[in-house]
Amino acid sequence: MKYLHTMVRVKDLDESLAFYCDKLGLEELRRVDVEAGRFSLVFLAAPGDSEAQVELTYNWDETDGYAGGRNFGHLAYRVDDIYAVCERLQQGGVTINRPPRDGHMAFVRSPDGISIELLQAGKPLEPREPWASMENTGEW
Repeated sequence: MKYLHTMVRVKDLDESLAFYCDKLGLEELRRVDVEAGRFSLVFLAAPGDSEAQVELTYNWDETDGYAGGRNFGHLAYRVDDIYAVCERLQQGGVTINRPPRDGHMAFVRSPDGISIELLQAGKPLEPREPWASMENTGEW
C-alpha cells in the first residue's frame, strides 16, 4: 500500500492556489479540468516532495462553500489488488461504499466517517463479480 494524496474541496480555486502556492510554498504538479463533471482537480506538493500530495477539488457550480466538514474529501491509497483489499475489508465488517466495479477505484469509510479512496496500482483489473454489479452504499 502506498499513500497518494489528501483531497480538500475549495470554493474559490484562485484564492486557494494563492494560499497554498504563493503563501505556503507548495508547487502545482498537475491539473485536470473535467468539463462534463464541471470540476477541476489540482495536485500540489512541497518542493522536492512530490510523494505527499494535496488534491484541491474545485466544483465549478458550488457557490455556498461546504458545511459540516464536507471540504475535507478523502485519503487515497494505491493498492496492489483492489479486489483482495476490498474482500479483506468486507470480511472485517467494513462497508464498501463505492465498490470497485471498474477494477480501478473503491471507497470505504473509517469508523469516524473519514472517506478512504482505494486505487488499483497500474492498469485497472478486469471487472469481476460480486463487485461489477454491486451498488453504492451510503456516502463516500
